[in-house]
Amino acid sequence: MNGTPGVDGEALTGRIGVTGATGFVGGAALRWLRAHGHRAVALVPRPTRADVDADDARLFDFEAPGTFAAALAGCDRLFLLRPPHIGDVKRLVFPAIEAAAAAGVRRIVFLSVSGAESRSYLPHAKIEVRLQALAATSSVAVAILRPGFFAQNLLSAYREDIVDDDRLYVCANDGRVAFVDTDDLGEVAARALAFGILDGKAATLTGPAAIDFHELAALLSEGLGRAIRYAPASLAGFFLHRVRRRGAGLMEAAIITALHAGLRRGDAATVDPSLPVLLGRPATDVATVIQRHRAALTATPAL
Repeated sequence: MNGTPGVDGEALTGRIGVTGATGFVGGAALRWLRAHGHRAVALVPRPTRADVDADDARLFDFEAPGTFAAALAGCDRLFLLRPPHIGDVKRLVFPAIEAAAAAGVRRIVFLSVSGAESRSYLPHAKIEVRLQALAATSSVAVAILRPGFFAQNLLSAYREDIVDDDRLYVCANDGRVAFVDTDDLGEVAARALAFGILDGKAATLTGPAAIDFHELAALLSEGLGRAIRYAPASLAGFFLHRVRRRGAGLMEAAIITALHAGLRRGDAATVDPSLPVLLGRPATDVATVIQRHRAALTATPAL
């Protein structure tokens, strides 16, 4: 982690806007903020969705810049998350950053990805550069969270393969991953928004231990009470699987394939000590996440 955690930043009293509020990290951040008495508003493209708290949700769509000003009115802090389907961040995310600064946002916490600082081809890296330029030329404080692979990939990218085929199908070979719990990430994001503990800093956030996908399959088998196997995929096979069977767009599939290919090189194998320091407690392990979401990994929900 660049910098020392635990020092509060500027005290701010306005609303906190949360993009990605229907997702794992944004949703966890929103819940934590509201549970601790902060005025947090969900910034979402469909405010009437049942999984958004209807008492404070605003229309905010990265692909509709006309929604930015009203959504950000009264917000002095912003949790920024790049929607997975958006690859052209210069056209679709940069204007949102500029609108936030114009609206009076004084603190932005951005959910990036581990290693973005050295992989300039990633959309996250481009956003980091833009935010750092903003921080250098304005009074906006920026915090960058660089998480490793989400344990909740079990409930998204990997879920259908687990439920439908009793397998993990990933192009990681024997690479090890320090999976991180998105509830932990949401809490850190919320603390950074509320208290400024990471203003001007970037933090790499990982889970407490690195495991390979064979070990992950064994943890799933034990936690779910049925045999789950790991079937290593080729890069091309994984890309085509994401597009043809799982319905991903080409850009989304390319990004997720590139990130998983990095696992072969050990890109996500290092356990970083920052997360438990920021949480003030141990980070959550994968086995706990599996037990917490056992029902979702056991059967396809009824329509």
